[in-house]
Amino acid sequence: MPPRMRFLFSTMSVTLFLVAAVPLYREWSRRTDIWWTPHAMLVPLAESTDRVEIYARGQPLAALLQAGQLRIAEDGRTSGLMSSDIGLRFNNWDRVRAERLPALLVSAAGCAVAALMFFLVATGRLAYRGERGAVAA
Repeated sequence: MPPRMRFLFSTMSVTLFLVAAVPLYREWSRRTDIWWTPHAMLVPLAESTDRVEIYARGQPLAALLQAGQLRIAEDGRTSGLMSSDIGLRFNNWDRVRAERLPALLVSAAGCAVAALMFFLVATGRLAYRGERGAVAA
C-alpha cells in the first residue's frame, strides 16, 4: 500500500475511533449520584405508590400512618407522624442508564470497527493491488 494511502486510512481510523470514544469516556467519567430526586422536590408518600412500597414489620407504612401507630421523638417530646411528614427521593440512574445503552453500544461498535481498521492498515493486511491492464485473450 502506498504511504499516502496508508497515512490516509490511519488518520481516518484514528479520527473515527476518537469520535466514537468520546461518548463512552463521557459516560464512564460522569458521576452516578446525580440522578437522585432533588431534596426540594421530595415525592409525597401518596404519589409514590407506583414506584415504591415501604413496609415496617410486615405492614404498609401508609396503613401505619393512618392508624397513628408511628411516632417520632425529638427534643424530649413525642409526636405522631402523618403522611405529609414523609417524603421520598428516588434514584433514577437505572432509567437513565437504560435510555443511554443503545447509543453507547453503537459507540462501542464504532470504536471496535475503527480499531480493527487501524490494525489492518498498521500491519499491512490491507493489500493494495493497483489496477491491472486488461488480460489479452
